[in-house]
Amino acid sequence: MNSLVAQTEFSAPMDLKPKLWNTPPSTSSSCSSSSCSSRSISSESDESPFCSQRIPIPIVSGGFFHSHRSLSVLSGHVGSVSCLALCGEFILSASQGKDIIVWQQPDLRVFAKFGQGDGSVKALATVGNKVFTAHQDSRIRVWKVSRSSENVFKLVDTLPTTKDYLGKFMKQSNYVQTRRHHKRLWIEHADSISCLTVYNGFIYSGSWDKTLKVWRLSDLKCLESIKAHDDAINGLVACKGVMYSASADGKIKAWGRKKDGKGEEHGLKGVLEGHKDVSFNAVVVSEDGKWVYGGGSDGFVMGWEGLESCCWKLVSETKAHEMAVLCMCLMGEILCSGSADKTIGIWRRETFGKLCKVGVISGHEGPVKCLQASPNRIGGGFLLYSGSLDRSVRVWWVPRYNNDAEEQVEDNNSTC
Repeated sequence: MNSLVAQTEFSAPMDLKPKLWNTPPSTSSSCSSSSCSSRSISSESDESPFCSQRIPIPIVSGGFFHSHRSLSVLSGHVGSVSCLALCGEFILSASQGKDIIVWQQPDLRVFAKFGQGDGSVKALATVGNKVFTAHQDSRIRVWKVSRSSENVFKLVDTLPTTKDYLGKFMKQSNYVQTRRHHKRLWIEHADSISCLTVYNGFIYSGSWDKTLKVWRLSDLKCLESIKAHDDAINGLVACKGVMYSASADGKIKAWGRKKDGKGEEHGLKGVLEGHKDVSFNAVVVSEDGKWVYGGGSDGFVMGWEGLESCCWKLVSETKAHEMAVLCMCLMGEILCSGSADKTIGIWRRETFGKLCKVGVISGHEGPVKCLQASPNRIGGGFLLYSGSLDRSVRVWWVPRYNNDAEEQVEDNNSTC
């Protein structure tokens, strides 16, 4: 490797330390919430669960270090890790064991635990100082971050709210048939809530009951219940005014708000078809809203290009894994895919939306159920968090995988 490597320090087990690197003398550094060139990560070991060791992370000068690095293994969940979310200075991880652990960055020590006894946690979403958790008991719980009390993450509401119930339970027209001889209010989910996202003043929830519900963020009122799919909804993502729902029925549907005499509601804008009899488990969309990718139970990642006429063109079909793709995340032009085969695939989006494989991450002892990428650039790359059925959360450093020419062009075009 001809490039020069500058070093910053991370906390991680010493046995992960590459022999290529030598630990530099300690130096002072500054760090802000929006950007950070030096971070310290705590890692667990058998001897001392939260001891802090030091490991350098490469910052490349004049080239790129084309290899990911394992930084830390975080354990402590009593069940399989089901979802991850970033919340300011915290990374939140939740499990099928009903517990939510709050890890404080940058050292990744356990800051708080909450949520026990509220039903298996299926999804997390954050906005401002609020955390929304979706549960197997068909409810959404709202937690507020408050440093003024010992219980930092305090339960402040449950959806549907009591006020919403009281306004609808007396009227028979507000009830819908969920199964034989059983009715529920239309504001209630009838099965596990599998996915959540907060976008443009609304909370969107997708469920195994095949419905997509829309909640107003300001007062937590349920505004719509859409019979969105013919099977369970497994993933939601929103961008540029469009909400995408991925389902076990093999379709990704695009929804947009429409105006009519009753106010603003959501209508179907398009359907992205997958392989026959193959479930979509995850969906992601690029920041500009142009590229949509769906991960399927057959191990394929399918990609579509969004056109101006509210239609989508299939542009790529990539056999990403030998087993089902369970989760995905995007960081710029890098797509990460987690699979039931226990690996994480690293892909670079190229011309016309095609995916080029640039790396495979191994280490988990169970299927990779959730992925979350940090927007902060660290040493020419980014931090990737992965949660698995092996009950652990792992932290990885992933390079941007640009070539020297691309980076040189980027550097030349950068001005302050």
